Amino acid sequence: MNPADVAQGVVAPVHGAGFSFFELFMQAGLIVKLVMIGLGLASVWSWAIIVEKLFAFRRARVESDKFEQLFWSGQSLDELYAGLSRGRTITTSALFVAAMREWKRSVEGNIRALGGIQLRVEKVMDVTISREMERLDRRLLFLATVGSAAPFVGLFGTVWGIMTSFQAIAVSKNTNLAVVAPGIAEALFATALGLMAAIPAVIFYNKFSADSSAISQRLYAFSDEFAAIVSRQIDVRN
Repeated sequence: MNPADVAQGVVAPVHGAGFSFFELFMQAGLIVKLVMIGLGLASVWSWAIIVEKLFAFRRARVESDKFEQLFWSGQSLDELYAGLSRGRTITTSALFVAAMREWKRSVEGNIRALGGIQLRVEKVMDVTISREMERLDRRLLFLATVGSAAPFVGLFGTVWGIMTSFQAIAVSKNTNLAVVAPGIAEALFATALGLMAAIPAVIFYNKFSADSSAISQRLYAFSDEFAAIVSRQIDVRN
């Protein structure tokens, strides 16, 4: 809002208890508008990531539960591998398929090279775990950034709006509420947008971080169990 316009009494009419969001945006100056637009876009993109990650982590848990049920059902590992390798796998099933693929390559390629099989299988599983966790954690950094930066961006808009209000008072030499209220309302609206963007981002970032940690521990636990199975198979073959 231009202080000179405010001083001349060019203020939006008050509807009921206050201004509408659209009026607050239209009355704002260029800097405050840019702040509001940026925070609005950040909020929309944050919610898109949140929805996508809710489905991704839920799917990861469901698929892991299904796979572990099959794995411990007593079904042959070769049959299980043959069934899973034909489709797209994630999390624990992807870890199993990668490990079995390396096991079969090593055993079928050179039966005398059993000594290094376990190390190669463990390396493959480590790489697979890293790849799966990178896929799940992708774009979480954006939520962390919005959660930490959005309040400060909103505060910047607040400070700028209050400065505009003070300039309006100086130009008009009038402390009437009708003169200063629009600028203060713009400032508070910028702060509100910053909090609206930051609060969900922080909450869901913490939730997804906890979910990611739980899935990572689950993958490493299965990796240790499968490494033990490989070790027993090598002892039997020797």
